Formats: sequence, structure tokens, C-alpha cells
Amino acid sequence: MATRSRRRTIGQAKAALLPVLLTGALSLAACSTGGSSSTASPSGASKTLVMDTSFTIKTVDPGRTYEPTALIAEKALYDTLLTFNGSDLTKPVPALAESYELSVDGKKLTLQLKQGATFADGSPVTADDVVFSLNRVRDMKGTPSFLLDGVEVAKTNDTTVTLTSKVANAALPYILPNPALGIVNSKVVKANGGSADANDKAEQFLNKTSAGSGPYTLESFNAQTQIVLKKNPKYWGATKPTYEKVIIRNVPAATQKLNVQRNESQISLDLNGDQVKGLPSTLQTIKTASANVVFLFANQDPGVSKATSNPKIVEAIRKGIDYNGLVELAGEGSVASPGVIPSMFLGALPQDQAVKRDVEAAKAAVAASGEKNPTVKLEYPSDLTLQGLVFQPFAERIQANLKEVGINVELVPAPVATALENYRKGKEEIGLWYWGPDYPDPSDYLAFLPGKTVGLRAGWKAGADKDLESTGEKAAAAIGDDARTQLYADIQTKLNASSPFIPLLQPSQNVVAAASVTGIAFNPVWSIDVATLGVK
Repeated sequence: MATRSRRRTIGQAKAALLPVLLTGALSLAACSTGGSSSTASPSGASKTLVMDTSFTIKTVDPGRTYEPTALIAEKALYDTLLTFNGSDLTKPVPALAESYELSVDGKKLTLQLKQGATFADGSPVTADDVVFSLNRVRDMKGTPSFLLDGVEVAKTNDTTVTLTSKVANAALPYILPNPALGIVNSKVVKANGGSADANDKAEQFLNKTSAGSGPYTLESFNAQTQIVLKKNPKYWGATKPTYEKVIIRNVPAATQKLNVQRNESQISLDLNGDQVKGLPSTLQTIKTASANVVFLFANQDPGVSKATSNPKIVEAIRKGIDYNGLVELAGEGSVASPGVIPSMFLGALPQDQAVKRDVEAAKAAVAASGEKNPTVKLEYPSDLTLQGLVFQPFAERIQANLKEVGINVELVPAPVATALENYRKGKEEIGLWYWGPDYPDPSDYLAFLPGKTVGLRAGWKAGADKDLESTGEKAAAAIGDDARTQLYADIQTKLNASSPFIPLLQPSQNVVAAASVTGIAFNPVWSIDVATLGVK
């Protein structure tokens, strides 16, 4: 997310590599209505669903986009090889592929394709379409191309496709459900300027007309106002979508609240904890922890800070924070984060392993550090919003917590662009940031190890913890859920014991909907799957 040096941009909120989920962080110009069709009732003959969200989108061309709003639309327009059931991210399940198998060495993923799947124009989905689509994503070098870095895609026969990685890649089945890897009709896309290289010119066409096999097709797209999806009458899947039309509108959070209360929309995605309080009982509110993990780090580079590079000061910070107080501050639906891997991912630590506050132990650690009246600077983005939350109150609470144990904290807020530059260069003494998943697999969190992306931002160089780094290498190469779960749990336990990283919390994600809407399940990858929604 806002913590990446590549992949997603700040303006993109889920990142990869900023996906995901910063819809509240950006406020593009919005409108509360986008035409007469946007006020249609879901209970009327047309069964139109209106969804309000704060747009983070540039295009609806799969292969070029990784923004949260685009992933909502693309999930409806383009089927992927694999998917997830509802909110469950622990197990990829078949979609266009009827089965998949990962080789013993973790380098080869074999997918058997379903027969009978068709694109919206009625033509069959073939192995050639799969190969073209995935190669196009990888080789256009668009925002999501990193998802297939080092992966070769080949057609084995008319019903089989293989994906071969240079190194063990157990995360690949968890990556394939991303809507950016939706399968396009290769003949149609090629006829409209598409190619599996940097010369591709199909974006303009795909922003007007979708070329997928999904339950909906694209009626219209405007990156500033609204996206209109219409039901695919030739959808091949067993479960047909309920709504004839889905309108996704760009609306600021305050207006979203008014719209859903007036039944001018049926779903709102960007209301924070305070905004959902007091909503009428005629509305349903689904509260769940987001996949974003807010964390603190203490820089291990003595050239940046003599205090924070002292292990005893890091221990004092870890034991001095009131984690429950921060969760209460974040609001209902938020949870403490026992480790850097969010609660809904494979390998997450159970809640009972979360670090607990111990004021006396924190004071003892300060005394044992040898630092007299330690003073540190806490930096954080002043204008970043995460699930409706700003960082200032958390920074102030941390400042007060650490003062109680003998550490003086100077707050240094800065605009996100300034703060992000300092953070990426590893110049912050203490940093307050968050990590949003690039994809729902624990391997994405190996970035926190010494010598890796986030580790280096905390001044934690390769060789700083050889035992932990060795465990990380084993986890990266491991195959099988049981082995991977244990290894990633071990990594987080070690991180909690002696690393510069202190996981704090996962903010809540609120979805507010009309009582008439059924089947709502928030998924951190694509937010809401509109095709699974029903109406009472």
C-alpha cells in the first residue's frame, strides 16, 4: 500500500503494490449521482444495484490496473482461473480451471480447464486465451505485472495450462484469483490492438467494451464518476447474477452515508466506525477486520538513532504500548494484530499470542538500556486515511504510552509524499505505517525480514538475524499448507521476540447495505463480488 516502493502508488489506497485498500485515503472529485439510471430501485423490475465508493481507478483493462475500485468491476467482468469462496482466503478454489496441482518442488502449477466456459460473445474460453491473457499481464509491464514475475505460461494441450516458476512459488495459487489476471477473449483483444508485450494498444477498447467471460459486461466507464455493469445474458456459470445492472459510483464518504440512508444507493463501502454509529436498523452493517496491518518500527541503524538501535529500547517500546487502547481507538470491528500477517491469511498467529502491555517490564528495559532520558522522533503520514482513520490519534496515544515507561517521543507528522520518502530511505527513527497485502499469501510478509524491502526501511540489514533469515528461506520454498502455516507462525513469533517491528492492529472494514441486499461477503482482494449478491 502506501508503504511500497514499487507496484501500487499512494493514490491507490488494498497495493500491491499499494492494492489494496486505501479507498478512504483518496478523495477524487465525486458526484452523488451519475445519471437517471443511478437511482433505480433494487426491488423494481430492473433490479439495479447502486454501490457507492471513493474511486481509486485508472482503467478497467485487466493487466493494466491494480486499484481497488477497478478490482470490484473486473471481478464481475472477467473470470479468473482460480477464485476464493466469499471471505475465505485460506484456500483457492476452481473457477475457469476445474482443478490445479502444484509440483513437489513448487515450481510447476498445472491447471485443468473447465469445458463449456464461454465469453460474453458466446465463443469458448480456450487454453490459448489463458496463455495470451497471462502473458499479456506479465509482458505489458503494467501495474500488476509483478504478480507473474518469473512465471512462464504454456499450453500443454487444449484442456491443460502449466505455469512454471524459476523458484518454488507456493503463493501462485493465491495470486491467480486476482481480477487483474482475468482471462480475456484473445481474438477480440488482438483485433483491437492487443498484444502480449509493451506495444499493446487495447486499453482504449477495453475501457469501452469488456472482453471477458464474467457474469457482467461493461456498459460504460468513467474514472471520475461511475462504472455501469450489465448482466451477461450468455453467462456460462451455474449461478446466474441477480441484478440486471450494477452501478458503481464515485462518492465521498459523507455523501455515501446520506445516500444509503435515503435508499439512493444500496451499498456503501467507505464509512468509518464513527459514521456507522447510529445508522437506522433498516440498514445492515457488516464489520470485519481489514487485511491492512498498522505497525510501528524502531530503526536499527545506529547512524539514524542510537536509542532505537538499542535492543533494550526496542523491548521497552514493545512492552510499553497499550495495544487494547489502540484497538478501542480504532473502533468496533478492529482487532489487535498478533503478528505482521493479517488474521484471515494462512499462517496468521492466534489472538492469544498477541504481545501484551507490561509497564513495569518496559520501565526495567529502559533502565537496562543505559540510555539516560531517551528521546526519539516518531514519524507518520499526516494526510493518509486508512479505513476512515487518520494516524494522528494513534501517534498521540503511543507518545503517551511510552512517556509512562520513560521514553520521550517527539511527534513528527508530514504529508504522505514527504513521510514516504523518508521511510523508504530508512531515515525514520520510529515510523508508524501500515502494510496492505499485494496478494493474500504469507510469503508477501517476508518483506519484513532482515535485508528485505521493509526490513531495510527499518535499518535491519541482511545478516542481522541469521536464524530468522534461514527460517524465511525455508518458508519461501515450502510446499503444503501445514508446513507453511508452521513456518510463518515461527517467523512471526521470532519477529515479536526480537525484531524492530511491532504489529499494532487491523482496522475495521465496514460495509453498509440496504436490508434488501443478501449474500454480502467482504473480500480484501476485490472488496465485494457483485455477482454473488441477491435481493429479498
